[in-house]
Amino acid sequence: QVQLVESGGGLVQAGGSLMLSCAASGRTFSDYAMGWFRQAPGKEREFVAAISGSGVATQYANSVKGRFTIARDNAKNTVYLQMNSLKPEDTAVYYCAAPYGRRWPPSYNEYIYWGQGTQVTVSS
Repeated sequence: QVQLVESGGGLVQAGGSLMLSCAASGRTFSDYAMGWFRQAPGKEREFVAAISGSGVATQYANSVKGRFTIARDNAKNTVYLQMNSLKPEDTAVYYCAAPYGRRWPPSYNEYIYWGQGTQVTVSS
């Protein structure tokens, strides 16, 4: 069973930075892409970023491109989301997710393993 545990959320002022981490267990980490999603109050969960198993390929939502960076350390079974130049509209619960298959890039419906989420609040 795949388990994902996020950490690193918190409260930050607009323009500040945070780094989220997600520790994975339960299968060969480097064989699978990983993704970050977020859900703001009253809104649907949305894609933020994804990274291939090797770490060579990445994808970003337009809203975070140039401000957020996804990375992974396969030796530590951990994926990261570095968030810079944070805006109040980035406030959300952030979720780490993993797909069931090895296709790149995974579609939203292929993400079946989810972490518990970590709150990120950006004050203006």
